[in-house]
Amino acid sequence: MILKKQYIAFLPTSLFALLIVGCTSQQAIKKPSTPVRQGSVQITQTQTIQVKPVPSIVTPKPVPQPSYNSFSDWKSDFSMRAMSSGYDASAVQRLLGSAYLNQQVISLDSGQPEFSKMPWDYADSAVSDGRVSTGKSKFSEQRPYLLGLESQYGVNAEVIAAIWGMESSYGAVTGNSHLPSALATLAYDGRRQAFAETQLLSLMTLLQRGDVSWLQLEGSWAGGMGQTQFIPDTWLKQGVDGDGNGHRNPWSTADALASTANYLSNSGWVRGLAPFYEVTLPASFDYSIVDSKQPAARWASLGVDTIADVFLDANTPMELWLPAGKDGPALLLSQNFDVIKVYNNSSSYALGVSLLGKAIAGQSGLQKSWPRYERPLSTSQVTNLQQRLTNAGYDTKGADGIVGTNTRKAFQRWQGDNGQTPDGFITQRSALSLASW
Repeated sequence: MILKKQYIAFLPTSLFALLIVGCTSQQAIKKPSTPVRQGSVQITQTQTIQVKPVPSIVTPKPVPQPSYNSFSDWKSDFSMRAMSSGYDASAVQRLLGSAYLNQQVISLDSGQPEFSKMPWDYADSAVSDGRVSTGKSKFSEQRPYLLGLESQYGVNAEVIAAIWGMESSYGAVTGNSHLPSALATLAYDGRRQAFAETQLLSLMTLLQRGDVSWLQLEGSWAGGMGQTQFIPDTWLKQGVDGDGNGHRNPWSTADALASTANYLSNSGWVRGLAPFYEVTLPASFDYSIVDSKQPAARWASLGVDTIADVFLDANTPMELWLPAGKDGPALLLSQNFDVIKVYNNSSSYALGVSLLGKAIAGQSGLQKSWPRYERPLSTSQVTNLQQRLTNAGYDTKGADGIVGTNTRKAFQRWQGDNGQTPDGFITQRSALSLASW
């Protein structure tokens, strides 16, 4: 890791606490004025800009009711609430008239996998031979347009293409669920009623202004639409007319790609930074600070070094992440890694997008191998682990069978107190001494 020397010499310790990654409604963000992105990432000069709040479209939201005796009762009540909020009666009736209760949506929404996935499962899927080869071909077809979006919005062209590939296989698979039925089912089921009703109202607005056709209403069971799978409310706020035809259609390649760039830019994307940098750790490294965010200069002072020569501003905030513990790759995550997660709030997803983007651009992937000999816990085992950790004084904030941030941090504290390297990586081996299955 090669840092700007003037920052290394004079970076005050008190400044560390101020360098917190995040996108607020109005925030000063340092961006490179002349970024170099061929080969190594180099930031030679910075400037401060103001990120202005994204103009929002206010959508009236009806007050959700707790439960209904039937799907028809919900449709009747929702229709009245929508019309009383100013929505056109004929549009409401047309949208809901075609909606039916989809039991498969309920099953998918409430289902949990039997086993949690290991990070390399996501990574392998993201950079499968077919996805990478198709991605390179599609990138070549769209190169001038994607590079234009990168110039306009600052978002790496290959990252835009990677999200396109992850979300719809480059437009080939955009979903076959009837969107009004899927969203109406989610609303009636009750678990995500407010979310689903908001999406229905936004979908009606898109239909009424002609961005979405009444004949083009198939998407994902969770409400995703088009080539980069925006939900209706987000498309309403972030959609861009990329082909200049006067409409913002999520099934249009140009509109979808431009809207993805716009969305990431508005979410705090920093021009010239890669989402992550693979690093090496010294033998004496203190693993208790894994997952913390520090300026790049701080990580360098602790012996953390990028595998490839990377020039970074010493003040650039970075988070150290070990997706597979001490025996797997070590990554410094930039703010852009978090921005990718606005699409899917999953670190594995953001890693998959990042790796696919690198592959599309012809760059190498991770250098350190995954510890593929490790095995995940089943859902019931995770629940057992969470209960035992909490009972032992390491609160996981609930026992839901899902390995999330709270569970990993609790396990990391337990590891540090019980003779293990506190890397927070939960596997059959690392958790064996805590819980008997």
